[in-house]
Parts: sequence; C-alpha cells; structure tokens
Amino acid sequence: MSFQPTLDYARQMDAQDPLRFFRDQYLFPQHQGHNCLYFCGNSLGLQPKQARACIETELQRWQELGVEGHFEGELPWTQYHKALAPASAHIVGAQEDEVIVMNTLSVNLHLLMVSFYRPDAQRFKIIMEAGAFPSDQYAIETQVRWHGYDPAEAIVEVAPRPGEMLLHTEDILATIEQHGSQTALVLFAGLNYYTGQVYDMPAITKAGHAAGAYVGFDLAHAAGNVPLHLHDWGVDFAVWCTYKYINSGPGALGGVFIHTNHGYNKDLPRFAGWWGHNEERRFLMEKGFDPIPGAAGWQLSNAPILAFAPMKASHDLFMQATMPALRAKSEHLTAYLEYLIDLLNAERPRFSIITPRDPEQRGAQLSILTGPEGKALFDYLAKNGVICDWREHNLPGEKEGKAGVIRVAPTPMYNSYEDVWNLVNLFDLFPGVSI
Repeated sequence: MSFQPTLDYARQMDAQDPLRFFRDQYLFPQHQGHNCLYFCGNSLGLQPKQARACIETELQRWQELGVEGHFEGELPWTQYHKALAPASAHIVGAQEDEVIVMNTLSVNLHLLMVSFYRPDAQRFKIIMEAGAFPSDQYAIETQVRWHGYDPAEAIVEVAPRPGEMLLHTEDILATIEQHGSQTALVLFAGLNYYTGQVYDMPAITKAGHAAGAYVGFDLAHAAGNVPLHLHDWGVDFAVWCTYKYINSGPGALGGVFIHTNHGYNKDLPRFAGWWGHNEERRFLMEKGFDPIPGAAGWQLSNAPILAFAPMKASHDLFMQATMPALRAKSEHLTAYLEYLIDLLNAERPRFSIITPRDPEQRGAQLSILTGPEGKALFDYLAKNGVICDWREHNLPGEKEGKAGVIRVAPTPMYNSYEDVWNLVNLFDLFPGVSI
C-alpha cells in the first residue's frame, strides 16, 4: 500500500472513504469541546445515535400496550430476537437459523459447553491458547472441575515459542494431533485480545474434527472485526459479545452460533428454558421440552427488550455498511497506522508493534509494547483526548505497573484517517524519552 505521512493526505483519504457516512451515525465522547480520538472499539464501541430512539420506542410501546406489547405492533416482543438474526448471520458468516442473541458471552460459553464438552475416560481434554481472556480460562477451568477432572491434566494450553509473543499455526495443529485421541473439545479465541493475532480458524476446525473433537471459538474480539465464515468452515459452535466492535452498549447481550449439523439434533444435551421451547406450544405450559430447531432452541428466558433495542440500532448499521466493505477499510486504515508508527521508528526505535504484520492475521487493532515509560505515554494520550487501552505486561526487569501494552483499535465504522494521523502525531510529541 502506498501512503503519505501528511495531514492533507489523511483528509483526502477521508473525503474518498465510501463509509464516511457511518462516522456521523455515532456519538463521540468529548474533550475540550471536540470529539475524542476514540480507539477503544476493541473494549467498548461507540453509541449509535439511533440507540436512544430505539429504546424510547419500546418504552412508549410498554406505556401504551403493557403486556400486549409481546404480541402487538410492528415488531412484537416475542419476535424481537428474529430482527437481529440477519445482521448476526452476516457478521459471523452463518445461516439465520444458526445464530441467536441471548444472555452474555460467559453465560453462553457455559451453556454451549454443556452441549459440546461431554468428557469420558477416553476423551476429556480441552485444547486452548495460553493466556486466553479470563472469561475462557475461568469457564474452562470450572467446567473441567465440575466434570470431576483435574485442570492440570485436562487443559492443554498452546503457548508461543520461547522469546516470541505470537502462536504458530503449525504448533496449534501439532498439539491437536498429539492429544487428539484424548481431546473432547478444541476451544480457541478467534482473535487474541492482547496481541491482536487472528488464529487460523478454518485450519484449527479441520484439525479438531480430524482428531474426533468438537471445535468452538470465542469471537469476542473477532465478531464485527474480521471476516468470519463459520458455516462454511464447519465450526461446531461459537460465542461472542456485541459491545465491542458491534457497538450494542455496555454489557450488551451476546451472540451464539450453532452449526446446523447440531442445531436440528433435538437429542443433543443442553440446559433448557421455556423460550427455547416449540413456539407453537410455548404458552400451553406443558411438560416435555421440545426445542425450537436451530440455535434458537438454546434460549432460556424471554428477551430483555430494553437491552435488545439498542442492538437493533447497531446491527442495522452493519447491514448497511456490510462486512466486506468494513474489512476493506479496516485493512487500509490499520496499515496506515502501522505505516506512521514505522516512520517514527525510522527516526529512532521507539515503539514495538507485537500484532502480526500480515493483514490476514490481524483485525482493527495494533498492540504496542512499551517499556518503563509506557504508562506515562498512555496517561499523556488520555490527557490529550485519546481513549485507547492499557494492559499490564510486566516484562522481566521492569517495575510492576510500568511496562505494558497500549492497544489501539482504528475501527472502520467510525474512525477516520485524520483520527489516525492525529494519534500518531501525539505519539511523536510525547515529551518522554524513547520507550
């Protein structure tokens, strides 16, 4: 890609951006009367301007209809979850009957492990990446203990090679092959929250299935960020949150994917609730759980409509923008950020990007490893209107709380090239010494 390091160039790119309209559909936190430089979509996405109106619409319907809002109106509450299915399916590459929005990510992960982690004396191991997000670590550890196994024996973690921070796909596949006959489940993130590395999900799925195991993914940092084709890849199940790149609000409900190979298997064990029961007979209150075909059969409770409402605003924008267009801008915008940081390093080494250089192995995130002045740099950025993310690293020889990683997420839905230029300009003006 050919770039120029000037503000005029950044503004020219923004003027040519076919997605520039979407920036105006979001509300930015303010700093001294101006929009913040918001690069934290990997933690919490911005609020869509239509979110408030969507919530107020449901409040008005509650006021006017009371309980009849479940059955009356343009979008009755009993059907509300179906309005989110087209966008959810588009975002993760699925059929509409393979996705459902319900609960939150960790709850969904536990629920799906009920169905897809059923260990026995021969197959009881779970293969995962070392240093996974705590949601995965804790869920897997406690599920293993609940089944009566020792996590030290049942959990196999694939770690980076000595002196490296990224995983090699061949190491993941070799580990699956090594433990294959004892493996019940392969459960990875789609994208590592810390390094920003995208894992080779098709290859992992193929290897897991060849070993006779189920394969699932936590897509918290991948959904709405990188291209996903869960149905075509043959992934058994996946979970994700919607408050990061999908911009559905703090603590928003999560998404679930269950491949059609399993979604229509009524005998597959699960924890059931009445909202997953046969829609035609749901209100007869009878015994005998009869699951709705597809992912909807894993629902437990009726939907929290006031939490669903802002999700409709965010999901509608994804249907308008489309994932291919967002991905195209994301690759270019992230590469521009990388280019500008590399120019600073050409003057003197200052910033170490640990995220893969290959666009196929990353999304809208660059993780910048810092030294002793890293936290001071992060605080300096915050004082100048930048919202990004700090994660402790504590390198050998560093004092606790000093070294770490600054995660920067140039999100294509609402970040601009001028945002990126202004951010790197602040990096350059940081009054500290080299880091």
